[in-house]
Amino acid sequence: MDIDEYDVVVAGAGTAGCYAAATIANEGLDVVIVERKDAEEAGHIACGDALKGADAFPEAIPKERLEPAFTNTGVDHGRFEIPQEDTVLEIPVPGELAVIDRWEYGRQIIAGAEDAGVDFHYDTVINDVLQDETGRVTGIHAVRKGEPKTYTADVVIDGAGSLSLLQDKADFEGTTFDTNVRYSQFCSAYREIVDVPEPVEWDDALVFKATDRAAGYLWYFPRTATEINAGLGFQMTEEPMQLVESLKKDLRDRPEFEGAEVRDKLGAALPTRRPYDSAVAPGYMAVGDAAGHVNPTTGGGIAGAAYAGKYAGEQAVKAISDGDVSEENLWRYNTRVMDHFGGRYAGLDVYNVLSTAVDVDDLMGLLASLPGEKLAEALYEGSTSMSFGLKVKAAIKSFGYWGTIRNFYQTKSLADELIAHYDEYPTSPAAMANWTRERDAIMDRVYETTGADAKY
Repeated sequence: MDIDEYDVVVAGAGTAGCYAAATIANEGLDVVIVERKDAEEAGHIACGDALKGADAFPEAIPKERLEPAFTNTGVDHGRFEIPQEDTVLEIPVPGELAVIDRWEYGRQIIAGAEDAGVDFHYDTVINDVLQDETGRVTGIHAVRKGEPKTYTADVVIDGAGSLSLLQDKADFEGTTFDTNVRYSQFCSAYREIVDVPEPVEWDDALVFKATDRAAGYLWYFPRTATEINAGLGFQMTEEPMQLVESLKKDLRDRPEFEGAEVRDKLGAALPTRRPYDSAVAPGYMAVGDAAGHVNPTTGGGIAGAAYAGKYAGEQAVKAISDGDVSEENLWRYNTRVMDHFGGRYAGLDVYNVLSTAVDVDDLMGLLASLPGEKLAEALYEGSTSMSFGLKVKAAIKSFGYWGTIRNFYQTKSLADELIAHYDEYPTSPAAMANWTRERDAIMDRVYETTGADAKY
């Protein structure tokens, strides 16, 4: 059998994989990305195309390399349409915001990784994980262009996306790697790239609209004033074609889409859950969607994936230099993710739990009563606060939804408590069991308060 030896093998040429590989190659190590698509299709994935925080991306791939993919840098807020309340919320979005051409972005991050010295093996389908007698991951088995091939490495980085096959194949017994993963914690996304005949009036906004059930939402993100990414996200437990029809009906009903032409259709899965409790095992790290590194309320995952790739790449370099790729020596990757965004995303996931137990009309009524800037804080930061005056105004506007508001604020207090607990994320795997036990006790109170079914 054909065998290739590398310092690091990365599965998947997405954001996390490319940033991890570039970080490693910049330090002079040998790294290969194996990608199931061919060179032309690589980087072509279903995505909302909204990019937040691009001004602070890791430097492993220079930002100027990404700029050809930025098609609309004039977006600066969210527009939340609530037909049940006959209202539109204008929601400020903190930080730099842009809409991109995701396929062009994919090409550019691949080119950036190549500039750093990363090898790319396309048309390569992974079918198994190699582990030694101690359980350490030592490589992968794959089929490249129809021929069996084995890759061996000191570290394998799993950037293979949601519900990664590598995690099905690897034996994580005796490690802290998070295996509490189910389909109900994931969302399916479908999007179309639509050319409209006249410029839309909302080319400076990201447009969101709830479907008839809380399990789904529509989006309209303007790549340009006449090129729109129109999409739908819905829980995997829902009937997909029924919800896709919700998007098609809305497109038919919107006058700005009359005479529009659809250029591209694509679907994918993404996590709408907290980040994995631990994304490391001996010789192995998971990054990006493969580790739940997505804002669970908005579905935004590009920035988190880039930083997860940076942190994993840096830890791989250190571990290989130490001659120690144990779970303990890879652990700092976990702590950096949790310190940067993981704890905040875990707090945001509490609101997803709440949404499964609240009537969609009540939820929309509540959202319509909240000040836009405070709703933005909740969507992006996981926590928010309100002055007494704002509380009084919101209370007056929200008459009839006070029961829902009481539930919301009780849940908010628990989300704040959860975020504080993530601030105490353990510095080694030995302390993980106690930390997890205390976290699960907070989540039990979340389920009790919201009336939602347990998610994990």
